[in-house]
Amino acid sequence: MTNKKIKAAVNGYGIIGKRVADAIKLQPDMELVGVADVESDYRVKAAVVLGLPIYASLPEKSNEMKDAGIPIAGNLDDLLKQIDIIVDCTPKGIGAKNLELYKKAGVKVIYQGDEKHSLTGHSFVAQANYETALGLDATRVVSCNTTSTVRTLTALRNADLLKKARGVLIRRATDPWESDHSGIMNTVVPEPHIPSHQGPDAQTVVPELDVITMAVKASHTQTHNHYWVVELTHDASRDEVLAAFNAASRIAFIRMSDGIVALNSTIELMKDLGRPRGDMWEVALWEDVLTVNGNEVYYTYQVYNEAIVVPESIDAICALIGTVKDGSESIRITDEVIGMRKEFLYE
Repeated sequence: MTNKKIKAAVNGYGIIGKRVADAIKLQPDMELVGVADVESDYRVKAAVVLGLPIYASLPEKSNEMKDAGIPIAGNLDDLLKQIDIIVDCTPKGIGAKNLELYKKAGVKVIYQGDEKHSLTGHSFVAQANYETALGLDATRVVSCNTTSTVRTLTALRNADLLKKARGVLIRRATDPWESDHSGIMNTVVPEPHIPSHQGPDAQTVVPELDVITMAVKASHTQTHNHYWVVELTHDASRDEVLAAFNAASRIAFIRMSDGIVALNSTIELMKDLGRPRGDMWEVALWEDVLTVNGNEVYYTYQVYNEAIVVPESIDAICALIGTVKDGSESIRITDEVIGMRKEFLYE
């Protein structure tokens, strides 16, 4: 690592952007130069209260933001002149329009999973392909569901256990803060295609994965739930499979025997543990539900969609800038700084 701090910024101070901004501020080798947005509502005003420098993503929004009482430090062009890298957390499709602007400014960029793999030609999950991102000008941190898929399946692959995987995803209907906008009530909506996009998306990170996913949207707004049936390379014991998951980074065991019996249980637990915003960055895998039958394993886990990609975004910054060459070391540093755990209730 170098002694010079990475000058970073976030474009889009929403669900993911505000969390990435907070995580950047925690890193000893990074400086958050500013955040950019186009909104003038409570979300951006909260950033003002927190003392963050605010920039207008679009010049035409600058006066509107000023009129709303938001002190503007400049426009996005002004911000780009001060930084090494930007994490684009803007809504789907907007980030793609910003790519040429970033290139012109000579700024590296990290996109989120809503953008297409073809935009950058590289998709990122730290434990799977960190080294392939070293020195790149751009990468894409895959979506929350894809991140969890890659984390768990590569854990089995790295233990020489994975042959093929078939997963069912029960997705939340919308982000909690948008619950008043729209949503699904009293129904379940199947995605119209099999495989759903998460399986092919995981293959953009690890092409050799034999994975198929199916998904539905359900009438809840907090977190996703995955169910997996995985064919193993050989008959295995339950302890062997648990050891594979335990050896992997960013997977934490939860247990129904501790009263963690539903998605809301873990949400409450994160608040009790004092997590910022009640966030859970880990894949929370039910240890006492996991079942092994010969060469098949069945397991279920929870994905906190608002937070799981935050540590991946931090590692992506380190990889693109090249301050940490070894992926496992970057993961270790990020996890230690953020406060990630392998166990929530046990040491």
